[in-house]
Amino acid sequence: MAPVETNPLHLFGALPRFDLIEARHVEPGIRSLIESLSEELDALEAKVEPTWAGLIEPLESMGERLGYAWGLVGHLMGVKNNDALRDAHSAVQGELVAFGLRQAQSRPLFEALEALRAGPGFASLELVQRRIVENLLREAKHSGVGLEQADRTRFNEIAAELAVLGTTFSNHVLDATNAFSLTLTDPLEMAGIPESLKALSAQDARAHGAEGATAEDGPWRITLDAPVLIPFLEHGEHRGRREELYRAYVTRASDGKFDNTAVIEQILARRHEMAGLLGFECYADLSIDSKMAPDISAVEALLENLRSASMSTARSDLAALREFAEARTAKATAEPPLGALELWDVAFYAERLREARFDYSEEALRPYFPLPHVLAGLFALAKKLFGVSIVAADGETPVWHPDVRFFRVQGENDEPIAAFFLDPYARSGEKRGGAWMDECLGRSGRTEGQPVAYLVCNQTPPVGDNPSLMSFDEVLTLFHEFGHGLQHMLTRVDYALASGIRNIEWDAVELPSQFMENWCYHRETLLGLSKHVETGESLPLELFDKITAARTFRAASQMLRQIYFSSMDLALHAKDLASAGEDIFSVQRRIAETTTVMPPLPEDRFLCSFGHIFAGGYAAGYYSYKWAEVLSADAFSAFEEAGLDDPSAVAETGRRFRETVLSLGGGTPPMEVFEAFRGRAPSPDALLRHSGLVAEAP
Repeated sequence: MAPVETNPLHLFGALPRFDLIEARHVEPGIRSLIESLSEELDALEAKVEPTWAGLIEPLESMGERLGYAWGLVGHLMGVKNNDALRDAHSAVQGELVAFGLRQAQSRPLFEALEALRAGPGFASLELVQRRIVENLLREAKHSGVGLEQADRTRFNEIAAELAVLGTTFSNHVLDATNAFSLTLTDPLEMAGIPESLKALSAQDARAHGAEGATAEDGPWRITLDAPVLIPFLEHGEHRGRREELYRAYVTRASDGKFDNTAVIEQILARRHEMAGLLGFECYADLSIDSKMAPDISAVEALLENLRSASMSTARSDLAALREFAEARTAKATAEPPLGALELWDVAFYAERLREARFDYSEEALRPYFPLPHVLAGLFALAKKLFGVSIVAADGETPVWHPDVRFFRVQGENDEPIAAFFLDPYARSGEKRGGAWMDECLGRSGRTEGQPVAYLVCNQTPPVGDNPSLMSFDEVLTLFHEFGHGLQHMLTRVDYALASGIRNIEWDAVELPSQFMENWCYHRETLLGLSKHVETGESLPLELFDKITAARTFRAASQMLRQIYFSSMDLALHAKDLASAGEDIFSVQRRIAETTTVMPPLPEDRFLCSFGHIFAGGYAAGYYSYKWAEVLSADAFSAFEEAGLDDPSAVAETGRRFRETVLSLGGGTPPMEVFEAFRGRAPSPDALLRHSGLVAEAP
């Protein structure tokens, strides 16, 4: 008799077997797991004890096993998307949502949680344990545990619909992005394009059947993937092609079979209805109820503070850009008169203006940032700040793509404490855009497992024999995601429900990621991670000085962009649009009136690809980036005050950052964590100073 195959989704506690996982494993693997967990849930409800061991530990165990299996499916949907996997995901998603709601809405478990909180033993629990209990109670209420049967039935219908709608939205964006490409054959249409992008787009053209395509002669395949789109808009001299690409990007997933307009309307309507069932006035109130911010007005106050500090400077930025562009085209013999400065011109002329002011180009930086050396510099910084060593462990475990690398994290005595996968490059067709960190395995004192993270970027892939040559923005992104990974991997919390980034309020979760970005402007760090791909030289000091001088270039404009997105997100979730007589795009235009200095195109449909709020965790929470950036800038200012050039002070402050922000995870309220590190409440002064919006401190 042939041995029974073990479903690779059931290997909880071990590193995933990506060499074995196939789409065919999803339906039987998830269904059998739900069946087994349902039996455990029935048994728990039948004789639940209002104690930590009798209630919380069984819930933790169930959540970890299901989270591991479904997390693998979700991860592969993001990095190795295909039709078979989509079909399998869709087939079981509703069942998974139903089981989650069945557990969250369990009256026996909810009553046991209340009894545990009210019982004599609650005060003797650790702070992290008490916080877990309180948050489980809140989550149960947000999941409809207190609803009457009819309302609970409707709530569950909405939750199932929202899960499907979110997946549909994400798939539409991926498909719409993949559906667009330009194959350019005229060298005039590639005028100004950096050699790195010419080589990359010719390599892509060859991969799509254009045999003999070369960087010099083409043809060149241009897509909406960030490593292609951004440098084309910044450097492409052909204004017509810039316009074509820009329009395609801001209208993605807004028509035809990939149209997300109706999907968004349904998502917003269902969220509003769900909030109403739970007794909230709007979905924004429901969202913020579980965040660090006390209420909507506090968020609006922060956004307005930043908006008012940025608007005048942003208008000056635009005036300077327009004046520069007009003067440049007036002098150029090969360039037609500009006429009006359009949205597809902004990135191009901003790059020219930055080059003129600071005398360097972003493309000139790429040879100094080959990925292997950037990683070495990043790992050296982690050693200096947090006392951890990161060693390559490629080949120790299977990966989902040959480009993926595996690393182990070791403590002060070289003991293994964590690990992570790194998937660095954009892959057209199967990998969604953006960059993210997700957990593979979490820390738990009960299982003694080590945390393992996924770090996923979409940076420029290698071309020919060269390694990936990173733009400075791609370096920033890698540092950002690594910061998230550090908080997941260096947690000291032994309870799985609050270890790593679990249980952290969403508007505080970006603190370590944005904190790490600051080190890219630190001289010793940036010079240490740079190494010219041909000469081996570090970044010249004069280039470093120019990079730091350019840090605040158009910073007010970038600040407004984030405020625009955050304010639009809140406005969409603050009322029922149908009853208010507004559609989603009229809300976008209304918010743009006060948060942009160049209004979006009338046909702009950016919302149709705004995955953060419609297919991610940022619904009525996109402001979290700015809320947490206040915390991260203030945290970095502690290193500035201690002395960035004093190794012992940096190490001491870094160790304190590790023992608070990176170690305490979701086991301590984030304000208490910040105050434990900083010694006081946060202030926005450092963020405004780093953005060049207030005078430097004396």
